[in-house]
Amino acid sequence: MSTHSTKTHYGTLPDGTPIHQFTLTNKNGVELKAIEYGGIITHLFVPDKHGVFEDIVLGHDSLKNYLNSPYFLGALIGRYGNRIAGASFELDGITYQLEKNDGENNLHGGDHGFHTVVWKGKEISSEKGKVLELSYTSPDGEEGFPGALTIRVIYTLTDEDTFEIEYRATTDKKTIINLSQHSYFNLSGMKEDILGHELSINADRYVEIKEGSIPTGRLEPVSETPFDFRTAKEIGVNIEKDHPQLRLAGGFDFTWVLNNPGDMTQPMAVLSHQKSGRMIEVYTTEPGIQFYSGNALANTPPGKKGGSNHKHMGLCLETQHFPDSPNQPHFPSVELDIDQVYSTTTIYKFSISK
Repeated sequence: MSTHSTKTHYGTLPDGTPIHQFTLTNKNGVELKAIEYGGIITHLFVPDKHGVFEDIVLGHDSLKNYLNSPYFLGALIGRYGNRIAGASFELDGITYQLEKNDGENNLHGGDHGFHTVVWKGKEISSEKGKVLELSYTSPDGEEGFPGALTIRVIYTLTDEDTFEIEYRATTDKKTIINLSQHSYFNLSGMKEDILGHELSINADRYVEIKEGSIPTGRLEPVSETPFDFRTAKEIGVNIEKDHPQLRLAGGFDFTWVLNNPGDMTQPMAVLSHQKSGRMIEVYTTEPGIQFYSGNALANTPPGKKGGSNHKHMGLCLETQHFPDSPNQPHFPSVELDIDQVYSTTTIYKFSISK
């Protein structure tokens, strides 16, 4: 394989910790850049139908701006991606209290979740070529979660133009875990917003929410609703529809319940942009995808090269378990015991639409 990698100094944290940036490049010129702070993907260059390479992920130009950014741009998310109602959960009769960082709820593990920690980056070799391994040990009680959690996340860019993310974790005490990746995609290369992008999601149901974007516990059918993406449609077609769920979220910010979860032979979501011809297919072992249409984005701090990260300028396709699963016993389990290995894989495949 001809994928190669480089490591450079990116910046320094206020406490003096140096942060490195790793660049993975494949034989076709596709290039991915990621930093140790938050495991953030800062750049992702892919070609359009004319062979022109452009960056397709939102981000910032400096470490300082990432430190001050509230939008989780490009970051690894944990210990628990998405929301936990009341910022608490019970596990084996013990109630664990988490940080209330989203109203009365916990979002993405807390304000000091995995998006803010320093991951140890290491270039390693595999049969697929050079890959980036990010590792971190979360101590028992960090952000209120039980168990010392040892995590490895592997970023692989293949010569088949796939970006693969492998998540692995073990614990020394029973805990909960739900890791994800919060990159915001814009296939136009940030020339326009994402409302004209076409999206399909292989899901017959979505997770209904109430105030605070907390699940009601019901998995509702998408049929005859704005949430029906079983055939590709432009995102902007239904985003302004007068639907009570859309009003609650201010746009799309929901978990879709994937059909045939774990089936890696078919994409669970497909995103395309007609003008550029760029397309992303998403494959995952996870049971859900959180499609977020960038409803709360604002250009503070500013985007890369002075560009704007304004509302709807990017969208997320976060593969994960369902929100508030620890408090919803009929949702797929997010528990991890001491004799288990947390193991999930997500693949983003880049191509030109036919």
